[in-house]
Amino acid sequence: MSRRARPIVIAGGGTAGHVMPALAVADALVARGRDRATVRFVGSRRGIEARLVPQAGYAVTLLPGRGVERRASWRALAAAAGLAAATAAEIVAMARERPAAVLSVGGYAAWPCAVAALVLRVPLVVAEANAVPGAANRLAARWAKASAVAFDGTGLPRSVLTGTPVRDDVRRVSRDPEARRNARTELGIEPGRHLVAVTGGSLGARRINEAVFDLVERWSDRDDVAVHHALGARDWTALGPRRPAPDKLQYQAVEYEERVPTLLSAADVWVGRAGGVTVAELTAVGVPSVLVPLPIAPHDHQGVGARRLAAAGACRVVPDPDCTGERLAAELAPLIASPAALDAMAAAAARAGHRDAADRIAELLEAHAA
Repeated sequence: MSRRARPIVIAGGGTAGHVMPALAVADALVARGRDRATVRFVGSRRGIEARLVPQAGYAVTLLPGRGVERRASWRALAAAAGLAAATAAEIVAMARERPAAVLSVGGYAAWPCAVAALVLRVPLVVAEANAVPGAANRLAARWAKASAVAFDGTGLPRSVLTGTPVRDDVRRVSRDPEARRNARTELGIEPGRHLVAVTGGSLGARRINEAVFDLVERWSDRDDVAVHHALGARDWTALGPRRPAPDKLQYQAVEYEERVPTLLSAADVWVGRAGGVTVAELTAVGVPSVLVPLPIAPHDHQGVGARRLAAAGACRVVPDPDCTGERLAAELAPLIASPAALDAMAAAAARAGHRDAADRIAELLEAHAA
């Protein structure tokens, strides 16, 4: 295999928050001239990468096993044994293919590849999307050539502030007046209405969804507001029969919104969780938001990231226990009544964004590649 053809391994996954940025980096590498066949993903059989990576046209190795539990049990011992076996398998695979570099995006599958990179002296770069790094990246960063981070102050060694990569269709989103009018027309939003976009993730966020139901009922008589609400697959089934039917407010409920770039262009304000991908997309485009961090996120990384954005003026933060229809109304009403306030939040969000994050991480990989 020639030096130019040596592959790059992108390791990790489990959730969209790991996989979507990883795919964006892979696409950036291909756009910079790398053969798609020389980018190999390593993920978990249980993770969303098992579906998303092949759909994107990349090869993926899926490792068995699950994350290691912290408490002692037979299940924890089995998980540790599975992790050790996966690590041994990756050492063999990398010794055979001699990759030019490894990118760790975090998650279960990142650790075997990071260890294999250390053993075989393959250059390693860590990409961390959260304000508080996950366990795999915290450990791997100790021997990484560079740590590409989305927030300052993560504590990872050799940090480079790159932001979190977003997909190309998000990077191309425009919020100029004509683009926003076209996006609203595509979504069926009636003219003259303020658009509140709500998403809670692919499965749904029960607290947010129930609060939005209450909000819609409270605002039932408003003829100047539209709410576009993606409930998620789980809550679409569980909560669907309870969807409100307001009098004058325009309310659109969908199970899952495939047209996220269109919604990012059209929305006046966004309501949702504060996951790494969501925050990256909102700031890359410059969308004002009310964020409700997931309370069980490890190390409160969603809360930490959301509060940093709020300190910059880019969003409002509502703690999950306080997320009610009344609280959302109190946060949203002053914003949609003040175009100047929304413009200021949009500008602050855009200043915090990094549309070029995928390219910058691709550059780091190429700079450190063997």
